[in-house]
Amino acid sequence: MLFDDWFADAAKREPSDPNAMALATADAGGMPNVRMVLLKGHDERGFVFYTHTSSQKGQEIAANPSAAAVFHWKSLARQVRLRGPVSVISDEEADAYFASRPKMSQIGAWASKQSTPLESRLAFEKSVAYYTAKYAIGAVPRPETWVGYRISPLSIEFWHDRPFRLHDRIVFRRERTGTPWMKIRLYP
Repeated sequence: MLFDDWFADAAKREPSDPNAMALATADAGGMPNVRMVLLKGHDERGFVFYTHTSSQKGQEIAANPSAAAVFHWKSLARQVRLRGPVSVISDEEADAYFASRPKMSQIGAWASKQSTPLESRLAFEKSVAYYTAKYAIGAVPRPETWVGYRISPLSIEFWHDRPFRLHDRIVFRRERTGTPWMKIRLYP
């Protein structure tokens, strides 16, 4: 898959967070929202990231289960755009990834009431201290609201910068997940 090749190049040459992607969602009213998240897995089923279901992006996905994402690798003069339906990954996949995270990142998932107003930095630090003590011994379980989401793309565009704005654009499209891809080359 072309994405695998480009992602491997980015992992070698992009100086910071080659797995960073701009994630766009929309609320029930259609108002778009975009933020940076980290890609934590990809395969033929799609592209996976993690967050709380109660976060703003989690609520937007619940209301409108579609998303778009962009990887921009400036040092490679490349970007990849994708869009498609979003689904929650299995508990087994989420548990396995959560268990691989550093313990303090696991504690942070418990301590943060993501996207809600924070009354003070001290309140957050107290929450971190509470969960650090609570899970001082043994494994930290994954919070039920901390899940993985998979974007199953219906289109993926590969863009490569070329001199004089003669960029190379290749798009792969399909009618629905599980159907064959069609390849199209676009004018820049």
